Amino acid sequence: MLSSPAIDLRSFWRLDPSVQYLNHGSFGACPEPVLALQRSLRQEMEREPADFLLARLPARLNQARETLAAFLGAEPTDLVFVTNATAGVNAVLRSLPFAPDDELLVTTHTYAACRKTVDYVAARTGARVVIANLPFPVQGDEQIIDAVLAAVSARTRLALLDHVTSPTALVLPLARLVSELHALNVDTLVDGAHAPGMVPVALGQLGAAYYTGNAHKWLCAPKGAAFLHVRRDRQADLHPTVISHGYSSGFLAEFDWTGTCDPTPWLCIPEALRCVGGLRPGGWPEVMAANRALALQARATLMTSLQIEAPCPEAMLGSMASVPLPPALPGSPAAALDNNGLHDWFRARGVETWLHPQPLPVLRISAQLYNSIDQFQQLALLLAQALHGR
Repeated sequence: MLSSPAIDLRSFWRLDPSVQYLNHGSFGACPEPVLALQRSLRQEMEREPADFLLARLPARLNQARETLAAFLGAEPTDLVFVTNATAGVNAVLRSLPFAPDDELLVTTHTYAACRKTVDYVAARTGARVVIANLPFPVQGDEQIIDAVLAAVSARTRLALLDHVTSPTALVLPLARLVSELHALNVDTLVDGAHAPGMVPVALGQLGAAYYTGNAHKWLCAPKGAAFLHVRRDRQADLHPTVISHGYSSGFLAEFDWTGTCDPTPWLCIPEALRCVGGLRPGGWPEVMAANRALALQARATLMTSLQIEAPCPEAMLGSMASVPLPPALPGSPAAALDNNGLHDWFRARGVETWLHPQPLPVLRISAQLYNSIDQFQQLALLLAQALHGR
C-alpha cells in the first residue's frame, strides 16, 4: 500500500469507507484539511458578503493565481480561473471568429463534452469538424503524431487535443504535437483536465496558444476549481462565456468577475497544493510517481486477470490506465449489460470504477494515495465474475 504510515489516508479523504473508490479521475476527491479551509472561507463570506467579495477577493485571487502559476510553470498574468476545463474550452471556442472555410481538428479520444462544444461552434459558424483517428491499442507516440498531422490541412484553424485522454488514459506527446502544429500555423487548444497533479506541466515551455485544466481532480482542490492559460499574444480576443463588469478591462479582470459566485474553490488551490504535496517527503514529484507506480501495478493485475496484452506502453501512462474488455461469455453478467449497467453491477458490489464504450469497450482505473493494490485485486476478481460468470 502506498499510504504514509503517519496518516490514515482513507480518513484524510472523506470517502465512504464501504466503497472501494477506484475512480479518482472523474471528479477527484478533496482532503479534509482543504474542505476545512473552504468551510472557514464560506463562513467568512457569509458574515460580510460585500467585504469578502468586493474588498478582499481581488488580492486573494491574485495570491492563489501566483501559487498555481508557479506550480504550472506559468506567468500569473497569463492565467485565469474557470469552474472546470470544459468551461475553459468553451471560453476559447466561443470567443474565436471561425468562418465556413475553417477546419477544427479533434480526435477520436476527445472528451465528449468538449467535442459537443466543437460541434456547437461549427454548426453556428459553418466551420468543418475534422477527426483524427487515434489508435487504441497503440504502440507508441509516433502513431499519435502521425494520425494528428495527417488530419491537418491548409484550412485547419485550431486543434483541440487532450493532454491525458479521458476514455483511454493516454498521456499524449503534447510538446511534440504543439511544436509540429505551430510549424504548420495551427493553434492548439489543450484540454488538460487530468494533467495537473498527474504529470509534470510546464506551460511557459509548452507554448500552446490555449491550455485549460482542472484543479479538482489530481490536485484535489474543491469542485469548481480550474484554470485557463492563454498565451500573451492570444489574450486580447479571449472572453469568458459570461460577459460582466470586467468586459473591456483586460484579460484578468474579465475572468475574475463574471457575476456573483462562490470563489472559495479557487482560493483553496494553494492549500490543496500544500496539503497533498506534503504527504510525501519528495513533494509533488513523489506523489505523482507513487500514484503512477500503483496505476501500473494495478493495470498489470487486470491484464493478467483478463489475459490481454498491454494496450499501450507504460511510458504513455500517468496515474490512470484503461484496459480493453474482452467479449463476455454467454450467460455471464456482462453479456446482458452495457457500460452503464456494468458500472452499476460493480457499484452494487462495493467498487466504484469507470467504463466507456468508445473507441472500444474499456475499463478505466485511477490510482490515488488512498488506494491499495488489494482494492484492484478485488476488482480483478469481480471482472472475472462479470465476464466469465465465475
